[in-house]
Amino acid sequence: MRRLLCLACALTALLVLSCRQPAGTLHPRERYAVWFELGEDALVSFSPYDGHADTLRLDAPLRRLVCMSSSYVGFLDALGCDSLVVGVSGIGYLSSPQIQKRYAAGEVFDVGYDAAPDYERILALHPDLVVAYSVSAAPSPFLTRLQELGIPVLQVYEHLENHPLARAEYLRLFGALAGCRDRADSLFDVICAAYDSLCVAPQEKPVRVLLNVPYADQWFIPGGENYMARLIRDAGGQVLGAQPGAVSSRVISLEEAWRLAGHADLWLNPGGFSSRGQLYSALPAFAPLDIPTIYNNTRRMTSAGGNDFWESGPVRPDLVLKDLRQILASDIRDSLYYYLPVR
Repeated sequence: MRRLLCLACALTALLVLSCRQPAGTLHPRERYAVWFELGEDALVSFSPYDGHADTLRLDAPLRRLVCMSSSYVGFLDALGCDSLVVGVSGIGYLSSPQIQKRYAAGEVFDVGYDAAPDYERILALHPDLVVAYSVSAAPSPFLTRLQELGIPVLQVYEHLENHPLARAEYLRLFGALAGCRDRADSLFDVICAAYDSLCVAPQEKPVRVLLNVPYADQWFIPGGENYMARLIRDAGGQVLGAQPGAVSSRVISLEEAWRLAGHADLWLNPGGFSSRGQLYSALPAFAPLDIPTIYNNTRRMTSAGGNDFWESGPVRPDLVLKDLRQILASDIRDSLYYYLPVR
């Protein structure tokens, strides 16, 4: 998945961040986001891989956008600007009711995935901009072909931001694209205030959290400053096996995961498993450990397997944090938004 960042990429990103210089007059409200800057009449998106800067002039609001990531739909949806979306990648994986209705009405089209795109469809949509992402410094054949066809492209790196509020700040980027900066600033301020109000002070004995399950036979544990690890820390927990100060994920063996599980108070995000029976059938060695509490971020799944946790979750880290705080405190007072218990 696009959200896995290798150690080499993380080190490159840190080097790029330390060397690049701001371009133009920056908006004074920039507080968290690292990989974009917003000026009065231009937007600059920096590549974490090699420092390449995509500069987009903001002469007029854009009216026709193709979104290659579900989170981009989430940002535009939150701003009430879903009407600008004319193309998406993987309609079955999107949760937005507005986009689904417009797709059914023939107002939004599926343009395929970057590995197998429908270039004819994209051309026929006459987009003002295709908003896309990259998972390496290597030129993407998809993006290269779009540029050869004369289609404007902006690469966005929201998925490589590590602070939850840095990802949410991309509301401001999409607000600039849609011509509703004030609305985006106001909503971002509300989300920041809500998130900060929910943060738990550092705990002497944090809740010990086992995270994830093997993916393609590899068990990934995020670094201590990674997006998910920060959310869990702000909720009063600690990801077992997370390396302090690191942002990149590391792969651990099944044996190491089993040892960590022996200390866990809670197990979060165990893949596609919805019951303990399914989970322990796949990982029988973990059954005798009988971790007392297991929750999965699968409450808002689509029938095709899409997950709103990755669509609206980056926009609303306050809602994610509210769920996690209740789960970690074993005090479910309000309905959980993204999470379900695994029983």
